[in-house]
Amino acid sequence: WYHDNLTRHAAEALLLSNGQDGSYLLRKSNEREDLYSLSVRGKDSVKHFHIEHTGTSFKFGFNEFSSLKELVMHFANQPLIGSETGTLIVLKHPYPRKVEEPSIYESVRVHTAMQTGRTESDLVPNAPSLGTKEGYLIKQGKIVKNWKTRWFTLHRNELKYFKDQTATEPIRRVDLTECSAVQFDYSQERVNCFCLVFPLRTYYLCAKTGIEADEWIKILRWKLSQIRKQVEQRNSTLSS
Repeated sequence: WYHDNLTRHAAEALLLSNGQDGSYLLRKSNEREDLYSLSVRGKDSVKHFHIEHTGTSFKFGFNEFSSLKELVMHFANQPLIGSETGTLIVLKHPYPRKVEEPSIYESVRVHTAMQTGRTESDLVPNAPSLGTKEGYLIKQGKIVKNWKTRWFTLHRNELKYFKDQTATEPIRRVDLTECSAVQFDYSQERVNCFCLVFPLRTYYLCAKTGIEADEWIKILRWKLSQIRKQVEQRNSTLSS
């Protein structure tokens, strides 16, 4: 969870896109050589805190720690107080330097280079993996078992579907933390179908092609694996 030369802006983008409340990472501060920055996500914002390395210890506020591990363990169950806003934040989820990505890639149809005047050094070298997807799927109704085309978006741990791509308000938000399985489904009189299994309902969805259905299943399964890892990590922290 030490990200070395990650910028403040990139840290905020990473934690807001991929993190959750209590996600944190450590990076070098661009202000002084002996300073580090602890970036922590709380609700919908990211707070940054200075940590001073004295050479033999790490100073954080009025406290002093012999190692960074000791500092993190100290705050694992104690609120971290933002001095300006008074917001209470607890360090819960270290954000790893290397993040797994779902292996889903779109095929390139057209690639056109545009002259912008920017050089390679202007680009962000390590953009975060957002694990997002969107597109049209055909969904079976809950009560009336008819099929309707809906626009689906996947972001973080939430799957939303809209009447169409132009709609601003979703028909429903589906929390993937409650989903137990995602799999191909052959029980319907349609092809390229898959289902999402929840305690009180199973969602039946169909894609245009088998490839598209496979992509949705891959990224949804990847999301579920990340959710399980977070739960296991949280449980092991609580038990220790």
